[in-house]
Amino acid sequence: MEIRKLEDFEINGALGLIWRTFVEFESPDYEEKGVETFKACLSDREFLKKLTFYGALDDGQLVGVISTRNGGNHIAQFFVLKEQHRKGIGRKLFEFILPYSTGEKITVNSSPYAVGIYRRLGFAPIDGEQTVDGIRFTPMEYIK
Repeated sequence: MEIRKLEDFEINGALGLIWRTFVEFESPDYEEKGVETFKACLSDREFLKKLTFYGALDDGQLVGVISTRNGGNHIAQFFVLKEQHRKGIGRKLFEFILPYSTGEKITVNSSPYAVGIYRRLGFAPIDGEQTVDGIRFTPMEYIK
């Protein structure tokens, strides 16, 4: 398993993985507006330029993605393929990005599906669940 920062030419593949995994696991918890909002983010080049993408590759195949912004202090996206769940890939991705964070804490707006995963990584909720533009999330933080 190789964990590394993704090159520009690999970002489209990462976005495809993110979308496929979102549709499978996240979209059932969202209203149509939320799905549309999420999909629009994946094609918003200005938004995407603000992100740094990291990937988990198994035998050269991308199996997980995490992206950060704000100096590595906010997780924007975090997805692992279904076939690769429960293998520690998410933890490896998260541990890989920790040194790149420039602050004392890392924040995330966790989807309902991922709250338990973030808790296992050491995140704690800082507010209750919210919905903005159809996107459901719980603000969470990790203190380094």
